[in-house]
Amino acid sequence: MKIKNINNCPLTAALQVVGGKWKPIIILSLRKSSKRFGQIDYSIPDISRKVLASHLGEMVKDGLLTRHSYSESPPRVEYRLTEKGKELVPIFEAMADWGRYLVDQEGQLTE
Repeated sequence: MKIKNINNCPLTAALQVVGGKWKPIIILSLRKSSKRFGQIDYSIPDISRKVLASHLGEMVKDGLLTRHSYSESPPRVEYRLTEKGKELVPIFEAMADWGRYLVDQEGQLTE
């Protein structure tokens, strides 16, 4: 496959939406049910709250998540995968399987 213009590359477009270290992990953490910010933060201990908030906002903007605010006191907000976001789950699960294979083969991956 020859890419004439990198801006029209389908892989580049996909990676702009879900690329990086945390977005796939956020998607997998939401695959079974909606969660509140604190629950997502708790399930991904190494992510900073600032980065998590930024990524959640980007993912809502990109149509991967919905953000639902409840009219309660104190306020409650939940994040849920959209259908578009759910389409990524089997892809990231397959990548995780492949990653487990790499770790098994190489012992431990280095950064």
